[in-house]
Amino acid sequence: MEYQRVFIGLTGGIGSGKSTVSKMLADKGIAIVDADKISRELTHANGLAIPAIREVFGDEVITEDNALNRAVMRGIVFSRPEAKKTLEGIMHPLIREQMIGQALLAQESPYIVFDIPLLIESVNRYRSWLTRICVVDCEEETQIARVQARNGLSREEVLHILRNQATREERKRYADDMINNGNMINLSMLAEQVNHLHHQWLALHTA
Repeated sequence: MEYQRVFIGLTGGIGSGKSTVSKMLADKGIAIVDADKISRELTHANGLAIPAIREVFGDEVITEDNALNRAVMRGIVFSRPEAKKTLEGIMHPLIREQMIGQALLAQESPYIVFDIPLLIESVNRYRSWLTRICVVDCEEETQIARVQARNGLSREEVLHILRNQATREERKRYADDMINNGNMINLSMLAEQVNHLHHQWLALHTA
């Protein structure tokens, strides 16, 4: 029997519970390629992205130990919208390269989940090589409450983050699969949905 490589793009807005879904799948033995983790590694001390970031933005955004100064960069991005696109232009190709490299090493996993928080915001970079896009969805008020409880942010701070992410409608437009993690969903109900999709994606591997 021939097996197909199945790549699942997993995404959801802040506070949607995407990380919980990702962990549930990892507990089933599924390889998870975490875009945020890769991004952090690329911008740690002596990370692969540091030389290009320094060249474009200057020494002010680099710490003494040769890592990205996130606070300074955040201020630049907020004050100069074009800086965000410039930074993404540096980071996305490197992230994509690392993601594909990790996927190629995960030969034993029947399918691979690419955990990409801002997948929809950069969907054209990923759509062509993803088998399915799965969106973890919940109400905006639930997102706000979860992030406030978890991170201690004000409502206004959470709303600012949400306004800079894709809307629920935009995510749904690109979704092949949906997971409802709204305020009426408990962990058991969430796990049931994850298990259902897990079996569907396993079937794609052997189709």
